[in-house]
Amino acid sequence: MSNQVGAVLLTMGKRPEELARALASLKNQQGATIDLVIVGNGWNPAIQFPHEKTLHLPENLGIPAGRNAGVAQVSGEYLFFLDDDAYLDNQNSLSALIEKLESHQEWGLIQPRVDPDGPGVVPNRWIPRLRVGDPLQSSPATTLWEGAVIIRRKLFDDIGGWPSEFFYAHEGIELIWQVYNHGFVGWYAADVTVRHPVINPTRHLDFYRLNARNRVWLAKRNLPFPISIIYVTTWTLISLIRMRKLSSLIAWLDGFLNGIFVSAGRKEKLSWAALFALGRAGRFPII
Repeated sequence: MSNQVGAVLLTMGKRPEELARALASLKNQQGATIDLVIVGNGWNPAIQFPHEKTLHLPENLGIPAGRNAGVAQVSGEYLFFLDDDAYLDNQNSLSALIEKLESHQEWGLIQPRVDPDGPGVVPNRWIPRLRVGDPLQSSPATTLWEGAVIIRRKLFDDIGGWPSEFFYAHEGIELIWQVYNHGFVGWYAADVTVRHPVINPTRHLDFYRLNARNRVWLAKRNLPFPISIIYVTTWTLISLIRMRKLSSLIAWLDGFLNGIFVSAGRKEKLSWAALFALGRAGRFPII
């Protein structure tokens, strides 16, 4: 197989050992020609990897904008995104993902299964569907764990890439929604694996602020009325029920109000056909 894959490895340079492992896992792939760039978000990766193609972003632009910047540096029919704390644990992972996309032209994007690197139980958020069930069971994907994703390059370009405005949190939900909006299906491939440590994202107050803001922005940018109102109302109730600390609530309220009153930028609204396609896949976007 001689398919060209543009691979974007994103890092802030704070995990040099994990970054080296992620890079090695990409360079060891068999059966696919890879055009690879290491993107340093607020850090110059050429310091650690002087012989690799690198992109230095002097300012941390956020996760989605960092990935988008890397896309411009690579070529390929497919794009593969990998975070620096994840790695491919099989040298045939990329070729297996490409083979799936070639065999299933209706699939636009694939998220592989994520297995814990070290101790910990697989979080539900790693399995991109509402009814989590058996992680070993493949299925349509209606949400997304963004740390390792392959997508058709033309589809990515047609969508307009990751939502740069989001900085962090829920950028994968918009991407997967827009996959359906462009007539494709997102897929969870449980038979292809990546490794990632189990980390609790709620350890930062920014998690609550950006989570709330971006939930509102998801609705404002992507959902038609009245689905947008139902979606925000549902997630407001879920978030308030889950809240345990006053400091977290204050951060969440700050993000929620920011989402309401600050422009989210423009995006193509999901068609009713896309909404019902998501519903048939298992998650109509009211939750």
